[in-house]
Amino acid sequence: MAALIAMFEGYDLSVYGATVPALLHEPGWNLSKEEAGDIGSLVAVGMLIGAGIAGAAGRRLGTRRLLLSGLSFFSLCMLGSALADGPGVFAASRLFAGIGLGVVLPTLTAAVGDMSAPHVRARNIAITMAGSCVGSLGAPLLGSWLLPDVSFRVLYLVGAAALLTVVPWAFLRLPESPLYLVRTGRADEAARTAARFGLPAPQPSAPSAPKHRFLGLGPLLHSPLVVTTLLFWLMTFCGLLLIFGFSTWLPTLMQTGGFSIGSALTMTCLSWIGAGAGMVPGGVLADRLGPKRVVTGAFLVGAAGLLVISRGPAGWVLYLCLLMCGFGLLACQAFVNAYLIGCVPADLRVPAVGWSLSVGRLGAIVGPSLGGRILDSGLGLEWNFYFFAATAAVGATAAIAVPTGPLGHTAPRRTTTAIGTADSAAAG
Repeated sequence: MAALIAMFEGYDLSVYGATVPALLHEPGWNLSKEEAGDIGSLVAVGMLIGAGIAGAAGRRLGTRRLLLSGLSFFSLCMLGSALADGPGVFAASRLFAGIGLGVVLPTLTAAVGDMSAPHVRARNIAITMAGSCVGSLGAPLLGSWLLPDVSFRVLYLVGAAALLTVVPWAFLRLPESPLYLVRTGRADEAARTAARFGLPAPQPSAPSAPKHRFLGLGPLLHSPLVVTTLLFWLMTFCGLLLIFGFSTWLPTLMQTGGFSIGSALTMTCLSWIGAGAGMVPGGVLADRLGPKRVVTGAFLVGAAGLLVISRGPAGWVLYLCLLMCGFGLLACQAFVNAYLIGCVPADLRVPAVGWSLSVGRLGAIVGPSLGGRILDSGLGLEWNFYFFAATAAVGATAAIAVPTGPLGHTAPRRTTTAIGTADSAAAG
């Protein structure tokens, strides 16, 4: 179920990049590349707001209510994008869709983390986010098949189908986190849910001091978590800049480089295939070798692929580099999220991921806008690839700098402990 939710989330994130070439030629809209880049950034602005909402409300509302609300909201906004009669309404629908997406992504990651034993947590999150890659792959595939013969609106209607499929299923079957249940006094229900999923019985954690309750941010910015928090914010800034900037402009960059729109979208599909194919093996490696190594390696692999693409390779070299970029740039943020979840106490997972993604959305805003400006500036196409490669190098440096210790990743595999006991003790 989590993977299916992530699939619609991934589709919504990538559908804009797949439709940018069509939007630039939509009769009566008269969009420039710079304006298209700004519209692409609006969904990231909304996600910044939505991730902040998730971080602030996660402990109070629980993962179930947040997921259902965010999923329903961004699906309705996809319908709004399909029906938009001009760029203003379309831009507003993308902004509001971003709010729903911003609520869903950190909440979904934290929910899967809560329902997973520590030694398989990174793998399970990777499986979930592989669903996002499937959705992200679906948008350019559908676009290469339908565009330009069919209106771009059809692609947004497909994204709105979540209202008739996964939303009713999640409403009936989505479980609530045992951590939230025990925190809200439903210990018996928490024990039954934990037993159903093969988890240790959750234990109530010590109450937080009042100063730590401000939007869930207080404990993240106090010792001993402050350095780790700031480094993950920088990592996520880089990761989301790469996801939004690279996926938004790759089809247009390839088309500007001389490929047809169909070929450009097919090449974009290759990058998402690289992300999906590497997601689960990367999660398994993160469980075995430690997420720090996987995150660092992914960023560097993506940077290397970009630098080679900037030299204009042909044939199988180009295809291999696109696969590398998919793994290193589009899948890497899933490993960053799994890394973060293993570095904070259990009762801070939702605010930690929510605030990391909220601050990181600044990168998602910068990526499409700056990519459009570089493309319009008259500089060569290679400068877009240089910019993204440098960003990946900064992300790798931040991953290396995360301190090890009681709240860092201290071992590739951790002994399964009662949820809320060992991790909460670390918080104390």
